[in-house]
Amino acid sequence: MHSTLSTIRKKVESGDRLSAMEGEFLYRPDVDLHAVGELADIVRRRINGNRAYYNLNAHLNPTNICAYRCALCAYSRDDDDRQAYVLSMDKILRRGQEANASGCTELHIVGGSHPEKPYEWYVQIIRELHAAFPRLHLKAWTAVEIDWFSKIAKRSVKAVLEEMISAGLGSMPGGGAEIFDPEVRTQICPRKADAQTWLSVHRAAHGLGLKTNASMLYGHLEGVEHRIDHLLRLRQLQDVTGGFQAFVPLAFHPKNTQLEYLPGPSALDDLRAAAVSRLMLDNFAHIKAYWISLGIGTAQTALAYGADDLDGTVAQEKIHHAAGAKTPESLSLADLRALIAETGREPVERDSIYRAVRRDGANWSVEE
Repeated sequence: MHSTLSTIRKKVESGDRLSAMEGEFLYRPDVDLHAVGELADIVRRRINGNRAYYNLNAHLNPTNICAYRCALCAYSRDDDDRQAYVLSMDKILRRGQEANASGCTELHIVGGSHPEKPYEWYVQIIRELHAAFPRLHLKAWTAVEIDWFSKIAKRSVKAVLEEMISAGLGSMPGGGAEIFDPEVRTQICPRKADAQTWLSVHRAAHGLGLKTNASMLYGHLEGVEHRIDHLLRLRQLQDVTGGFQAFVPLAFHPKNTQLEYLPGPSALDDLRAAAVSRLMLDNFAHIKAYWISLGIGTAQTALAYGADDLDGTVAQEKIHHAAGAKTPESLSLADLRALIAETGREPVERDSIYRAVRRDGANWSVEE
């Protein structure tokens, strides 16, 4: 049976699950983007009403030295590079202090897989930050990093996660997923954790009660079929565990990478990616329009194409900016609220696990 917008609309309106063939159809350039966005908005409203979320957060990247040196990455460095760095524990704690003093509810911690740093260093980062700033939610370490820790510590992924949770880890980000297809992965990130490993780390995290995010990097060497395959693998795991909170479609920025010859996705590509993700991931509560990656205008527009979350203030973001992102270093809470309100949505500040936040300046509390 051939897919058509009218047959897909009927399924969306009745809450039926879309197939891989239907997902690929929605990605076709001759299928009206605004009609796809309208369908995605039906799902968004069904799940989240008129709310659109944001949070007050900061990023911490402890090192850019990485054993993997992937073709898609503009951020990582070899240890002898002039731009290579490793933050001291004092600087790491200073970043935590800055985030805490400004009223952040979350510190997002990811970085390179340093070939010389011991596993204990990574545990110490979480332990010391949590001890110093116990209210600051630590969202840390991609599945690729957890896999790296498992290898260098010669311990199981579950044991690593248990120790990190004990040290103060609150949740995990969704990075490192890139595109799951093995042929594409061989070209863009051949040395780091494969799709099965990425998924198994998140499965283990969910089994321990840890909430995580998921992502997809699009606009490089992948095809539409690879994107849909990626979304379906995430949907399948979510059916089993229910542990994913949000999905983040990440636009590829080619500047300063080994794939610099590629054009990267357009704003229209970005809106279609958000909309199709919302339609395919029927068991995910939230789709992020990550403004650092998309640009502010496209991220705001994506709120009409299935997205319900702009992420946050994101001070100190380095990874996308290293790849040529033209977005500001951070946005204020007032900026985020205004961007959301302009779209007719109700701005809701959230914490890392999507509880509403009540705020009085740097002082905040959550609604249980």
